[in-house]
Amino acid sequence: MPRLGAVQALLDVNDQNFVDVVEKSSVPVLVDFWAPWCGPCRLIEPLLEEISNEYDGRMLTVKVNTDESPTTATKLGIRSIPSLMLFKDGDRKETIVGAVPKSTITAALEKLL
Repeated sequence: MPRLGAVQALLDVNDQNFVDVVEKSSVPVLVDFWAPWCGPCRLIEPLLEEISNEYDGRMLTVKVNTDESPTTATKLGIRSIPSLMLFKDGDRKETIVGAVPKSTITAALEKLL
């Protein structure tokens, strides 16, 4: 159990391990497609860390750098970042594009849990 107030780092996923980490996960996965130069991506990262802590044990939160993992981003049709995708049982269930409020992300998560 994480300490109260502790921030859980988001797991970095790439082209090599995306299938194993995301598509084969036994729990739902929230995937953040981002890049270091993307201002809105940096804006939502603290929200994603909060969500990761709040849903710890019920879901996994990962991030994919689209500059370093272009194959995965292209395969999934990522055209704008930040893009968030929710996977359950290996299937993409929802896509959220842009820097959105935390409530938008958690509402989508609650439908899967």
